[in-house]
Amino acid sequence: MFEYQKYNQYFGQIAGGMEDLGEQELKEFGIKNIKKAYRGIYFVADQAHLYRLNLQSILFTRFLAPLLSFDCHSTNYLHSTAMEIEWEQIIKPNDTFAIFATVSNSKINHSKYASLVLKDAIVDRFREQTGTRPSVDTKEPDVWINLHIDKNKARISVDTSGGSLHRRGYRKITTEAPIQETVAAAIIKLSGWDGTTKLHDPMCGSGTLLSEAMLRYCRIPAAFKRDNFGFKHLPDFDEKLWLDIQATSKRNVRPLPENLISGSDISGFALKASTANIQSVPYGKNIDLQKMDFRDLPMLENTTIVCNPPYGIRLGEEEDMPLLYKQLGDFLKNNCKNSTAWIYLGNRELIKDIGLKPIRRIPLKNGALDGRLLRIDIY
Repeated sequence: MFEYQKYNQYFGQIAGGMEDLGEQELKEFGIKNIKKAYRGIYFVADQAHLYRLNLQSILFTRFLAPLLSFDCHSTNYLHSTAMEIEWEQIIKPNDTFAIFATVSNSKINHSKYASLVLKDAIVDRFREQTGTRPSVDTKEPDVWINLHIDKNKARISVDTSGGSLHRRGYRKITTEAPIQETVAAAIIKLSGWDGTTKLHDPMCGSGTLLSEAMLRYCRIPAAFKRDNFGFKHLPDFDEKLWLDIQATSKRNVRPLPENLISGSDISGFALKASTANIQSVPYGKNIDLQKMDFRDLPMLENTTIVCNPPYGIRLGEEEDMPLLYKQLGDFLKNNCKNSTAWIYLGNRELIKDIGLKPIRRIPLKNGALDGRLLRIDIY
């Protein structure tokens, strides 16, 4: 019996700084046994909760099912211990697999080498038990295996998500420096937008904020385009339960009213990208998109405004960033009466240039960028 079967404990990986949001999301799913850690959360759940989280979570990047935890002071011991795991219960001979590893504060100090040792152990186990071996595919494997070693404590897990959940599958065309889907979902969640006001993104780029707003309003599962979930390879996978959860989720979907969500961008390429991406999501055609400079937009009163403006990284042309942000602040002040703006800034130095005092500054990382999400109320 594997470790996750004994204790029903799993680990949800999440971007650094989003642990509190992740804890809140788990509680919304009805999960109570929660313990926060660095860039993740341990929690206890049954199969139904695990399947729902993988299908519907908007914030987590993956959920890991631990197979075995053990003291590990050498690669030889890692290899011999990993060979004792009954890999044939998880990986079929025709399946492909890949390993992602992290090591810290341990005698084993090279993650790639640790991955190679674990790979060899899996292959050697198969050769010993069956005379055949599965193949490695580092891009789109059937089964992802996680190895985490910290302070000489090793944990080997199966990625029940089948790869990072931030890859929703709707992004067909991308612009430069796009915001991650999970970060965009966090922005929409933090804004509290529930469809009682219109929502507009005046610099919509590839449309990620608009897509995540649509998923949230329509109750479309974040992983609606994913098929190869890792939990399907676990020995106790319950196909009937999974089909029931999918069916229930589909019944909860509601259509998007026209003129509720809209976006605009000065770039023709950005509009092409956002159109292609948004229309790959159900009801995406009901989002109004237009090519327009935000400085030329008509009045946006009583509106929730979300925006990830350029910050000197993604623009292909030279731009006076302080001036651009001053003009954005002027636009909000003069054209967006009785509205609330949620502006994500990857460059915190530009906050002062908006010229409006935010009532909240929320730390939020987008990849390597340690940005801030600003809430600005306009009266």
